[in-house]
Amino acid sequence: MRVAIVGSGYVGLVSGACFADFGHDVVCVDKDESKIESLKQGKMPIYEPGLDALVATNANAGRLIFSTDLNAAVNDAEVIFIAVGTPSRRGDGHADLSYVYAVAREIADAVTGTKTVVTKSTVPVGTGDEVERILRETNAEARFMVVSNPEFLREGAAINDFKRPDRIVIGAQEDEALEVMRKLYRPLHLNAAPIIEMSRRSAELTKYAANAFLATKITFINEIADLCEKVGGNVQHVARGIGLDKRIGSKFLHAGPGYGGSCFPKDTLALLKTSQDYDAPQRIVEMVVAVNDTRKRAMGRKIIAAMGGDVRGKTAAILGLTFKPDTDDMRDSPAIAVIQSLQDAGVKVRAYDPEGMELAKPLLGDIEYCNGPYEAVTGADCVAIVTEWNEFRSLDLERVRGLLKSPVVVDLRNIYRPDEMEAAGLSYSSIGR
Repeated sequence: MRVAIVGSGYVGLVSGACFADFGHDVVCVDKDESKIESLKQGKMPIYEPGLDALVATNANAGRLIFSTDLNAAVNDAEVIFIAVGTPSRRGDGHADLSYVYAVAREIADAVTGTKTVVTKSTVPVGTGDEVERILRETNAEARFMVVSNPEFLREGAAINDFKRPDRIVIGAQEDEALEVMRKLYRPLHLNAAPIIEMSRRSAELTKYAANAFLATKITFINEIADLCEKVGGNVQHVARGIGLDKRIGSKFLHAGPGYGGSCFPKDTLALLKTSQDYDAPQRIVEMVVAVNDTRKRAMGRKIIAAMGGDVRGKTAAILGLTFKPDTDDMRDSPAIAVIQSLQDAGVKVRAYDPEGMELAKPLLGDIEYCNGPYEAVTGADCVAIVTEWNEFRSLDLERVRGLLKSPVVVDLRNIYRPDEMEAAGLSYSSIGR
């Protein structure tokens, strides 16, 4: 099939590369000329494991091309995806849909005949209705079928998630549109990926509900971790004990400094704003958002306590800046609030992250960026592990102890065992243990 994807950011680029790998002919469109030129040269605008190789393979095969010419791309396509950003709107927290609606108008201006227009962007309930209204109002001569097909991609594992999904959610009003989408995703039938067909509004809500539920699981286990610290329990044992219950499941039960990233923070907030608009309060999600926001700065206070409380003029080494490993995404990363709370207390910060330091620089204040974990810990009064990158999982603890000014380690991801830290002569603090 001929596919056009408008928006070559994280979702659009991964989706385009994977659809091309299925054998479809894909054009990824973006207004950013420098981004398109970089993609043509094989340079990725984001860090995602395996994406550069996947793009190169399909670009070389002629199945994946990049363009700034939206008119040509969408007019030739059978399926047109809208995959532009929907950030939180300044001032009120609603999803900013201006990019989605602008693209809908551009598509309508460009096409003739019958087109299937698919919202891949994460959008609130009712957005598809408005997109359909815009398309038909702008171009009454063409015929549009509007579909909701939300993405469920984890940063760092997006290619595998796209090719081996738990489910494919398709929301459409017409049987003809459903058949188009079945044809598009037919290559996944070999993996027995279930296609869940529903109304467009149900599909839009499914995305927000899924992210809100996962955010709730993370926040729940973080609060259990706090209780474990008070009563002498071990949150890892508790998480395993409840996670083996098939009704609960073990995923997203890893205690830590709180959730961040491009999805959970903005999607939980957008869901709350939608619930307010429809007078259907989501009190559990309200509390999840509030608890997560306060937890991040609490992790800074945890580091300060481990350093002895009187920290002005002391130095903390921060290992990990991105909100999770295997990405360069700094959006709403817990590290931001942790570092700000340390700086507010007068702590000097040195940091290292394998991929996120360039994107971190505009977000963080006066901190020293280092070339590796051992450089970061040299002369520091404490080292805090904030993101669980693999290269932090097997540090030479004897060397770390020798480089630190004070042998203090705060592990906000529980990647080490207390006994191995004690054996290395390190004062160790973790989460819920």
